Amino acid sequence: MSIFFKKQKEAEPIVTSVENTVSISEEKSSKLKKATEYILEVIKVVLISLAIIIPVRYFLIQPFYVKGASMEPNFFDHEYLIIDEISYRFNEPERGDIVVFKYPRDQSQYFIKRVIGLPNETVEIKDGKVTIYNANNPEGVTLDETYLDKDVKTFGDRVVALGSSQYYILGDNRLASFDSRSFGPIEKKPIVGKIWVRGWPFNKIKIFETPEYGF
Repeated sequence: MSIFFKKQKEAEPIVTSVENTVSISEEKSSKLKKATEYILEVIKVVLISLAIIIPVRYFLIQPFYVKGASMEPNFFDHEYLIIDEISYRFNEPERGDIVVFKYPRDQSQYFIKRVIGLPNETVEIKDGKVTIYNANNPEGVTLDETYLDKDVKTFGDRVVALGSSQYYILGDNRLASFDSRSFGPIEKKPIVGKIWVRGWPFNKIKIFETPEYGF
């Protein structure tokens, strides 16, 4: 009787190359470095963006939404406007400027109206028209308001003499506007800025300029 013994296979030695270990370690280190550099780059971009956006947002331009119909047909409800907040730090409001200001009786509310009368002028509303009296026009000049619909009349007959820092403002929708005819002239201080761009809706994007009155 023959007895055979199967020779047990010798276990192969487990060998780890030092060179391979170093290579894996360097690869992990490289990935970590790249990830760190990417994160730092993102942080840098965010900080730079904030450094630019925040001053612009709070000191140069500011977005507003139109609420109500007082400025139709030139501005409609829910339109998105961007106002220029810096111009009036160096210049005075001009006749025809469309401004955003804090309502004198409630500073938490913002109104959008058009500047009609300037400091030291007299504004007369009569027979549906607006007449301006000033040093250059003591006999008065009736405004040619081309931005209004042809049939629009300015009701509320009155004569108002403005002080040295007062402005008379009216809505373009003269039949449905709560403006200086109701709460009187406003000072320059509550004026936040003037309308610069209509950004929404896209099909009505427009940059606004001060109209010419010819005097």
